[in-house]
Amino acid sequence: MIGRIDESVTATALGVIENATQVIDGAQDFFAEAANSFEQGSLNPASGLNEGYASRSGILNACGCRSRQEIQDAQLFAATRAMREGDAPPDRVYDGHFVGANGATYPATTPLNQVPTIEPQNGRTSNETLIYINGINTPRDSQFSSLQQIANRTGSPVIGIHNATQGGLLDVIQSAGDTLDIGRNPAVDTLADTVYDEIKAGRGVHLMAHSQGALITSRALQDVRNRLRIEDGLSRAETDRLLSNVRVETFGGAAGSYPDGPEYVHYVNRNDPVSTLFGLGPFSNPFVRPGKGAVVHRFSESDNAHGFNETYLPRRVPFEQARRRDFSR
Repeated sequence: MIGRIDESVTATALGVIENATQVIDGAQDFFAEAANSFEQGSLNPASGLNEGYASRSGILNACGCRSRQEIQDAQLFAATRAMREGDAPPDRVYDGHFVGANGATYPATTPLNQVPTIEPQNGRTSNETLIYINGINTPRDSQFSSLQQIANRTGSPVIGIHNATQGGLLDVIQSAGDTLDIGRNPAVDTLADTVYDEIKAGRGVHLMAHSQGALITSRALQDVRNRLRIEDGLSRAETDRLLSNVRVETFGGAAGSYPDGPEYVHYVNRNDPVSTLFGLGPFSNPFVRPGKGAVVHRFSESDNAHGFNETYLPRRVPFEQARRRDFSR
């Protein structure tokens, strides 16, 4: 018995050491990149630290002291240098960018109606554009694959907002920051601005989000709600009225709380450790807030329990049908 415990402790310790080594290696790479940029006079070292760490980890730069333009300039510089050296640009250069037709990316400042949509390969059956926010450890090309599958299954045009990855460990750290609403996450900024601009212009918004993407969605919607109430001075009723133009679907979401106002449908696999431990849980309970009037659809699937393309998307039904709590397919 003691021997088994010792083996377990040893394995745990080795796992911690391995994770720590990955963090150290990542930090060394980052600071080497920042130092090289500084020597070339092309990047302020403090800006490089904020962009490379805070935007990914969500625990620095809580003051929001960097502009979106500075972030985009830093992303462009990193991409240009990588291409000059013959390397593929790091995924973080696309953080918070729109992903459109053919997997092309567009800066966050691009008006939504100027992003070419990903079209269903078997033809449109709906003209409502869906916006999809991906979860952790998902590079741009993988998100594009999901975007095409969404388009094909829904018959709708689709646009992505990219939640960039720097590997599972740093992505999890960033998710913790999103949960606590700490630090800057470019995907949160892009989504919040997009939702705000669209509903203020009288247009509806339909969001789909997986895993950390649901955390990003929750945080962005709370930002929009605060902006409407505090900056625009709207009453609670007026804010709810505007936010009622937002439809939200989450799949294996890592958020346990969502602001009131939008219409929600949440898909939760009871065997998914992400949505059960960090999200809305395997059963209804008073400690989570799915949003006023939300529909939560819980099911059980053991294989690839957290997979979006394989497990969650095939169980999706049209939004109006889901709001009637009818999940027959």
